[in-house]
Amino acid sequence: MNPTVNKSDFEDLTTNLKDLAYSYLEKYNPSKQQLKVYLLKKYLTKLKGTKSKKEVTSIIDQIVSNLEKNKILNDEMYSDSKARMFLRRGYSLNKINQSLRNKGIDTKFIKQSIEKIKENEIEPDFVSALKLCKRRRIGPLRPEDNRELFYKKDMGILARGGFSFELSKRVLNLDSEEFNKLLKII
Repeated sequence: MNPTVNKSDFEDLTTNLKDLAYSYLEKYNPSKQQLKVYLLKKYLTKLKGTKSKKEVTSIIDQIVSNLEKNKILNDEMYSDSKARMFLRRGYSLNKINQSLRNKGIDTKFIKQSIEKIKENEIEPDFVSALKLCKRRRIGPLRPEDNRELFYKKDMGILARGGFSFELSKRVLNLDSEEFNKLLKII
């Protein structure tokens, strides 16, 4: 086996993976874990080299750590921006936490992001529950005749959104006038 051929294969693979990483970073703002999974999938589907999985993952880890050193990839910033975006969409703090964990973010960054939200916002879960009700047109936005019929369904929607039982009851028991006043404040 010729060692120089292996070296060129290694360099070609590294440059190919770097190019894929840069093009992915141009298009999206991924977390470290998302970038690693993307590069590994691309290697397995498109590049189809003869390297073992350990070799490829070490190359990918090296590329990701290099991107982190150059401050191109930052999980802390990613966590903060995603948490704020999820809050604007009407996610509860529990759902934000779970969504960021699914993205592969470290728990310390998730805790920092949630603490920042708690410091900056007044009752973020209540506000998010109001936004969810508005978006899904549930609870106080339903016609008065149908509210009792759909109470369990609305409660289920809020529960799947990560809101507590007490908070869900509090939001669903609001008058439509009071609900509209609160929406204007938000």
